[in-house]
Amino acid sequence: MATIIKAGKSAAEQHEADEKVKAVVAGVIRDIEANGDAAVRKYSGQFDNWSPGSFKLSEEQIGEIIATVPREVIDDIAFAQRQIRFFAQQQRESIRDIEVETIPGVILGHRNIPVASAGCYIPGGRYPMVASAHMSVLTAKIAGVKRVIACTPPIKGQIPAATVAAMHMAGADEIYLLGGMQAMAAMALGTETIPAVDMIVGPGNAYVAEAKRQLYGRVGIDLFAGPTEILVIADETADAEMVACDLLGQAEHGPTSPGVLITTSEKLARKTLAEIERQLETLPTADIAGVAWRDNGAVILVADEAEALAEADRLAYEHVEVLTRNPDYFLENMTNYGALFLGPETNVAYGDKVIGTNHTLPTRQAARYTGGLWVGKFLKNCTYQRCTPEASVVIGEYGMRLCEIEGFMGHKEQAALRVRRYKNAATPQF
Repeated sequence: MATIIKAGKSAAEQHEADEKVKAVVAGVIRDIEANGDAAVRKYSGQFDNWSPGSFKLSEEQIGEIIATVPREVIDDIAFAQRQIRFFAQQQRESIRDIEVETIPGVILGHRNIPVASAGCYIPGGRYPMVASAHMSVLTAKIAGVKRVIACTPPIKGQIPAATVAAMHMAGADEIYLLGGMQAMAAMALGTETIPAVDMIVGPGNAYVAEAKRQLYGRVGIDLFAGPTEILVIADETADAEMVACDLLGQAEHGPTSPGVLITTSEKLARKTLAEIERQLETLPTADIAGVAWRDNGAVILVADEAEALAEADRLAYEHVEVLTRNPDYFLENMTNYGALFLGPETNVAYGDKVIGTNHTLPTRQAARYTGGLWVGKFLKNCTYQRCTPEASVVIGEYGMRLCEIEGFMGHKEQAALRVRRYKNAATPQF
């Protein structure tokens, strides 16, 4: 049976914090729905101290901003986008339209149709999340979305130039310097100056995530997202320095970010706890990472790989690093995760920034029922059908009887009309 060596906040404590966020977001959405640009401008000024003449950047402004970005930064963004574009293209090519004849004269098919428009949120706040531009804007464009708009907040009153460059290089059709829940509501509901989109995507803080949840239904979303999560599964072959480094690397996202170590080695567990404290003494982001680990970090000791697997699938975490003798055991058997990082040679930072897989992933156990953002999220799988007259009679006769079983007599008449109309056609036997 698993042993908890260190635990984080309880579910009750987390729920209390969530309820406070819900109330704030609901009020902001109502205000923006009623008052449009005026409400957006009010909240942008209140939360970001940002109230320009226009939130939308002109082509001239975009060019001027990009000109301030060092060449090496542009080259690095281009490298990352090549990796992400290539993998997204491979994913898109794996999704096929089909058309089949199920019985003579009955043709069924489906088409994968991109949504017409998407709004991508690229977080700012403490960190300019440049990589989120690649993950959302570029992926939507590879999927075939015709209109892709992107919002990102100013950072302490300054334009995040590298983020704007990444949005533009990824193919954004419109770029807005607008952040937070007000950006999500503006994109989803539309305002006088921001035409509404069909879908909103991208990570963000608790307020952004809650805005997506409350707006879902009026628009599509990629997935429900909470604070970023990391789970490290390790055995005695792992080293404590690496485990601690990777746990703290994700903890720096924010004070509510959970990090868990599941290990078969009590020695590693104890050494990792000590190593985390040592690294926090010099980590530049220790003010955030330390709080996250203190409040949301956990260490679970298990008997063997099978118990580690069971615990990992129960947690269903966003990022899962496997630092064990045989990482493929978890690749072959684990079912609930956002993304796997197999072996010490890779890590979550690679996935977050550059390697090519998407970093917008399910949190809060959503990995039990969904994967992360990918080209398929922007596609609608839409079916169609057609029949020859002869096949319509065959299907219609079955349909009449099946509709009558359920008492749907209007449905039955739809089928009966076709049977009467096409009955004189030669009917094949099946």
